[in-house]
Order: sequence, then structure tokens, then C-alpha cells
Amino acid sequence: MLDKFFNITGQGSNMKTEIVAGLTTFATMAYILAVNPYFLSVAGMDYGAVMTATALSAVIATLVMALVAKLPFALAPGMGLNAFFAFTVCGVMGCSWQLALTAVFAEGIIFLLLTFFNVREAIINSIPTNIKHAISVGIGLFIAFIGLAHKDVAIIVQGQGVPVHLGNLHSAGALLCILGIIVIGILLVRNVKGAILIGLLAVTVVGLIPGLDVTSLPKDGGLVSLPPSLEPIFFKFVGFEEVLSWKFVSILFVFLFVDMFDTVGTLVGVSSKANLLDSEGRVPRVKQALFADAIGTTAGAVLGTSTVTTYVESAAGVAEGGKTGMTSLVVAFMFFLALFFTPLFTMIPAAASSSVLVIIGIFMMSPITKINFDDYSEFIPAFLTMIMMPLAYSIAEGIAFGMLSYVILKVLTGRYKELNIAMICISFLFVLKYIYNIGE
Repeated sequence: MLDKFFNITGQGSNMKTEIVAGLTTFATMAYILAVNPYFLSVAGMDYGAVMTATALSAVIATLVMALVAKLPFALAPGMGLNAFFAFTVCGVMGCSWQLALTAVFAEGIIFLLLTFFNVREAIINSIPTNIKHAISVGIGLFIAFIGLAHKDVAIIVQGQGVPVHLGNLHSAGALLCILGIIVIGILLVRNVKGAILIGLLAVTVVGLIPGLDVTSLPKDGGLVSLPPSLEPIFFKFVGFEEVLSWKFVSILFVFLFVDMFDTVGTLVGVSSKANLLDSEGRVPRVKQALFADAIGTTAGAVLGTSTVTTYVESAAGVAEGGKTGMTSLVVAFMFFLALFFTPLFTMIPAAASSSVLVIIGIFMMSPITKINFDDYSEFIPAFLTMIMMPLAYSIAEGIAFGMLSYVILKVLTGRYKELNIAMICISFLFVLKYIYNIGE
């Protein structure tokens, strides 16, 4: 029945592959169950309640992606956006977490409307095919850099006199990350199914060796527990008078802008890697996928967490062969289980997930062969898209540089007929963003 519903066989996959892909995607993003509550607790929110909200919002959004969009993508509260929520909105700007949650709720409602009227779909479809392939490559470089630069791994660190340099390779985190890359690499060369998941679990087990201090068994040996109550953060929005302020509007705009183009980048990039793009370079059932994102954000705000978005770690499952909504259904089920097995799922150390991110980054390189290197009006914007994602530490900034350079080169070389209205409008918004430093 599931095979027929998701057309698993028709997509050239099988049930075992889809399940392994789902487990792999979940394992690479399970860190959010610990990281998101930590970030939002800095803003004054209840840690346990946020953990419950994180898992539930991931379940809701990923179920919509699985059952409606039928795509192998997983969703959860997004990294970066939760940091903006906690450290900028609630920290630097001094706003209450209730006001920040209200902005996230408003963002979700606006995204529902934009998706219903096909505005977000038009944005995705307006991106040139070469830039879509470049987005995949840029995301690969970006997530590999995230893995290598994670503070608990620190293979790449902030430099003195130079932007970055090589860190301490003798640290336990760095050594285990390198071990993970080697183990997964060997398994891949030998065509072992589930290579990424096996490697991730292997590093987690090695990390339990006394003295390494990389990971540890759950305190008191408890693996099962009821999820903490949502009551401290459930439906905690500010009054209408606080919404009618420039500060609220500016916060809302940043949430909208960053989430819009991070989601677009992830959907396009991972779809390109999975060979899901159609002959015109379009993501299949993209409207339904965007609804999953919007519903997740809206529901997440009600539950009490920051913006829910499509996860770039979905590339891990795609790399394992995941092609259908069955992959994301498995992820949703695992997040549901995590509500009762949180101590177990949060054992996965950064060294393990970082090694997986590096491997995923390698996998994301393959669409570079589809980019037109002979036409500089296509290749230069593609290159800027790829290089700016890791250097600016933002998928959205990579898309901005790629789109702006594409429009400028086409106009100034007399090839403006290759542009469309949506592309020009998007580029104009990027110009306004940089002029007024929106989100800086």
C-alpha cells in the first residue's frame, strides 16, 4: 500500500532504501532536539517545553511533506533563525520571546498566503537552471564547512591574521570526525548500503570510550520518559498593540526574507542532487512542499518554537537513495519517538554528525557537471552562488549574489530577453536589502 501511495518502485527505489534514508536524515538532524531548546532557553523560554515543541513541530511539518508533497525532505525549527530569535531579537533588541513568537506566527500566516497565491512557487521557478545546480554545489560547500568548523570539532577555526586556519587535529572531536569520514568513505567505496548511518553510529559508540569526553550515556541510565509539558510556552503571543510597531515589522521582514530563500535554496539544491528536477529545472510538487514549510512554521509558533524550515540535512537521506515521501514519513515517525526517547537521541555527538555533513557536502558536488562553463553570463553567477554560501555562511546570501550578478550581466550584455519579471523583482528586493542593510 505504501509502495503504491508513494510510487516507491516507480521512482526506482525500494522500501528498505527509503527506511534507511529516513533514519539517516533523522540521525543527522537529531541534534536540533538539544540545540534548539538551548538557544531558546537563552531567550527565557522553558527548556523542556521547547524540546517538546521542537519534536512536535518537526512531526507536523514533515508529515505534511511526506503525505502531501511526497518528497524526501525533512523539516524542523531552523538553525540560524533560532539564533536570530534568541540572540538578536530577544538579546540585542531586548524584545520578549512572546513578541518574537508572534512574529514567527505572522511569518507562517504570510507564507501560507504567498504559497496559496503561488508567489513562492513563482520565485523558485524563476531561478535559472544553472543557478539551481550551483545552489546544490554551494549548499554542499556550506554544510561541509559547517561540519568542519563546529566548535566541538574545530578542524577549521577562526584565524589570527587570516580569516580561518586549521585547528587542533589532536583533539578528540577532530579525531573522531576524521575517523567518521574515513569509515563512511570506506563503506561507500565498498558499496555498503546504509554507509552514512553505520558511520554515524560507529563514531557515537567510539565516543563513549572513557577519557574522550565526546558523548556519554543518559544520566541515571534513563532512556524513556514522558515529554515535558508545553504549558509554559503554548500559544503565548503578544497583544495587538505591540504588533503595530516598526520594530515588529522589521523583525518580521528578516524572518520572512531569510526563511524564504533558505527554504528555496534547500528545496532546489537537494532536488537537483536527487535528480528530481523536471526537464525545465522545476521542483516537483513544490507548492505542496512550501505548504509543509508554512504549516510547520505556523504550528511551531503556536506550540512555542522558532521558524520551521526544510533541512539541508535531507541531503543525507537523498545520498542514501531516498526519493519519495516514505523517507520523510520515517523521519516524522522518528521525531515522534524522540518525544519519549529524547535522552537516547541526544547522545549523537557533534563529531559524528559533523563527519556526516562533510560526506554530504561531497555528494552535493555532482550537479556542478551540469553547469554551463562556456557561457560566462551563466557561469559567473553560478560561481558566485557557490562560493558565497560558505564564505557568507548563508544560503540566502549565495542566492542573492547569484541572482543579482545574473540580472546585471544579462542586462549589460544586451541579453535582457533571457530574464523574466519574477527574476527582476527578486533582484530588486535584494538591492533594497543591501542598500538598507536589512537583516544586518
